[in-house]
Amino acid sequence: MASNGDVKDIHNSESTKTLLKSDALYEYMLKTMVYPRENEFLRELRLITKEHTYGFMSSPPDEGQLLSLLLKVMGAKNTIEVGVFTGCSVLATALAIPDDGKVVAIDVSREYFNLGLPVIKKAGVAHKVDFREGPAGPILDGLIADEEHEASFDFAFVDADKPNYGKYHEQLLRLVRVGGVLAYDNTLWGGSVAMPDDTPLTEDDIDVRDAMREFNARIAADARVEPVQLPIADGITLCRRIA
Repeated sequence: MASNGDVKDIHNSESTKTLLKSDALYEYMLKTMVYPRENEFLRELRLITKEHTYGFMSSPPDEGQLLSLLLKVMGAKNTIEVGVFTGCSVLATALAIPDDGKVVAIDVSREYFNLGLPVIKKAGVAHKVDFREGPAGPILDGLIADEEHEASFDFAFVDADKPNYGKYHEQLLRLVRVGGVLAYDNTLWGGSVAMPDDTPLTEDDIDVRDAMREFNARIAADARVEPVQLPIADGITLCRRIA
């Protein structure tokens, strides 16, 4: 598009090449591409989760749509999820993988997962979900100790305690096969990773921001993965394991 007067080219030296420039644009994306194609059970669980006090913790539907498409393109069958909450992303995964696929879903709270379990059962995919309650570190170590699980997973999704992302990354690299994908949620943390250090933030947000900065730098320098960071939701980083 040529420039005429105040009308500028969409991409130019003064613009940032991203589409997420307004809430109105985000609503447009949801109403145009996400909601019309949203699975009925995903919609039901999304609305149930929205009413929860901590509903904001859930993966948004556009992110679920991205992960679902990625899983199908990969032909993923066996996946692992660290941080489950009510199970929105677990359900999206279970719907995307084949009938004999499996999602090992790890979370410290079965109470939250039980909110979504009736919907997962109604969707007919509960047999694909292997929920494991407890801290993720020891559970992942248990999987690693079983040689059967070494490099046996096609995909991993992490949306849990941010300071431990680096530890989970090392563990998951032993569980996800070469050519598989590891996905990490919230890696831009509301844009705070790019804010000046003296930006007013809560102590919790400062801790998470610092953890995400450290993790992002670690992934950027990790020769074992081929990473890409996407400005979807709160930032999602995809890592294809290459070694």
